[in-house]
Amino acid sequence: MQPSDSSLNLILQNWAMGQAPTPVLQQQLETWLLADSLRAKAFGINSTNVSQTVKVRSHLFQGVYPAIQQFCQHTFCLESEFLVPLWNLWLPLALELAVSHQALGRPFIQGILGGQGTGKTTLATILTLLLSHLGYRTLSFSLDDLYKTYPDRLRLRAEDPRLTWRGPPGTHDVDLGCMVLDQLCHTDPSASIQVPRFDKSAFNGAGDRTVPEVVKDVAIVLFEGWFVGVRPIDPAAFATAPSPIVTEADREFARDMNAKLQNYLPLWSRLDRLMVLHPTDYHLSQQWRRQAEHQMITAGKSGMSDREIDQFVEYFWKALHPELFIQPLTRDRRYVDLVVEVNPDHSPGTIYRPQDLAPESQSVTEA
Repeated sequence: MQPSDSSLNLILQNWAMGQAPTPVLQQQLETWLLADSLRAKAFGINSTNVSQTVKVRSHLFQGVYPAIQQFCQHTFCLESEFLVPLWNLWLPLALELAVSHQALGRPFIQGILGGQGTGKTTLATILTLLLSHLGYRTLSFSLDDLYKTYPDRLRLRAEDPRLTWRGPPGTHDVDLGCMVLDQLCHTDPSASIQVPRFDKSAFNGAGDRTVPEVVKDVAIVLFEGWFVGVRPIDPAAFATAPSPIVTEADREFARDMNAKLQNYLPLWSRLDRLMVLHPTDYHLSQQWRRQAEHQMITAGKSGMSDREIDQFVEYFWKALHPELFIQPLTRDRRYVDLVVEVNPDHSPGTIYRPQDLAPESQSVTEA
């Protein structure tokens, strides 16, 4: 039987205050960890190592709690909202990344695929804090940092007026991304490496490259983005594509974006592992974007209207529709190593590896 969030919260709050786990509680936590078989398999937990797993995780929890609490308070997150994700996802994921890096013997590149509102940035920040506590220098690097320069995107838009916003396939410098990841993995750790960064506020929100970040001795790279790891599919799928791909012009745009994904495969080949942050309903991304814009407007900042938000989100669905490109990946053991379902309140839901699902539920669709 798995614990309720409130029960686990109470235990973790007591630990945060310095209370040591009792033998009875240790046994209870072992039972709980094994009860969720998919999550247990995802993090390599079994009856042989569960006792040590609880001890290691609880020790790390007490060590990192002050830093995590400070970060979450800064983002106006209540303690009750971050303790369970910390225990169930962030801690085991950080420990797994540390082990993977040690086994590889070079910087480990973790790809993170997730749409708007799925928590990519929060996850990367939390993992950086945890891994720093464990002694590993971590770099957060986004697909957004690889956008082509403002002048290059102006020329691109002149060639193809359909590229209304930055973001779809074709608006990134893939060669630059490959070069940076190669340098991070194969350069002398003491050598300095320039990591591109992108300023979204430049040119009245159009965005442009800014001063690169200089790093060295990076152990783990968290490479995230809204279509990191997404692969081209069979073009025949667009003949019966879901809304908002409804007109022949929409279908032509979708086919063209699908074809451009081929250029990103060399970049994806640099990933050592890929995880997917997957909403229980992809329409939640639209809802989350509305909430974010409303909060900005309430705070006195400029923001889009609901109609503008809908058009913005649907533009990206027309480029790479979640039903066609993301959903199949969540069942594809060839390319995805971990899936974290995201609930409407942004909390993590089911956590699993596609390889642990029944064979009939696994996808093999690809161009």
